[in-house]
Amino acid sequence: MTDTRYIFAESIKALMDHQSLDRITVTDIVEKSGKTRQTFYRYFHDKYDLVNWYFEVLADKSFLQIGNSETLKEGLTKKFEFIYHDKVFFREAFKSKDYNNVENYDYNCILNFYQGIIKRKLGHDIPPRIEFLLEMYCHGSITMTVEWATGGYKQKPEELAEMLIEALPPSLDELLRDLK
Repeated sequence: MTDTRYIFAESIKALMDHQSLDRITVTDIVEKSGKTRQTFYRYFHDKYDLVNWYFEVLADKSFLQIGNSETLKEGLTKKFEFIYHDKVFFREAFKSKDYNNVENYDYNCILNFYQGIIKRKLGHDIPPRIEFLLEMYCHGSITMTVEWATGGYKQKPEELAEMLIEALPPSLDELLRDLK
């Protein structure tokens, strides 16, 4: 049995082939899916919640594996391969300027993830200087991901991952290496 959430995700992806995310309505999504509005709202608060849920699926399969069975480079590369595989969807999702957009969601996701790794490594709260560097790095990383996705995917996923790792400030690099 197909998960209803994936049916809605496939519907919004098909709609995004022809129009921007911000112009798509929940009515469009439910009509495309063949499901009811009530069913949509059983799973999602709004269309941005649907997009962010789909992004979370990406994170669970790639980025959030960093430190468990993946290196930083492997996790980032998988994340960017996932985005590249659904390039129309993510290009349009990253263009949205709504407060609940996937860009803000991604930023919060990676910031919280990195904070957890650093706190575990340090064994205490993150010092303000490291927190500042981490927030700055996460903002830059998301900005470059958005530019990559909306600008035509000019680098290969592995190249983008390598460049983002190279851009890590030395004190963050030290805390985020050797995660396996």
